Amino acid sequence: MTPHDATEFDRVAAQTRHVGLLRELWGFLRDNKKWWLLPILAVFALFSLLIVLSGTGVAPIIYTLF
Repeated sequence: MTPHDATEFDRVAAQTRHVGLLRELWGFLRDNKKWWLLPILAVFALFSLLIVLSGTGVAPIIYTLF
């Protein structure tokens, strides 16, 4: 098989459009009925936001909340 021979998988993969991470995650949750993952992902997102904001000028406000 030469590099120019495309398999069926390669042809289908080339025709599909790029899907973002959030859209793909939402499709996974919806199709597989994994709704229990949403609170876990929300807590991870909140902690990530707090970590990112702790290095900025918002840090004194965050520290007074806790």
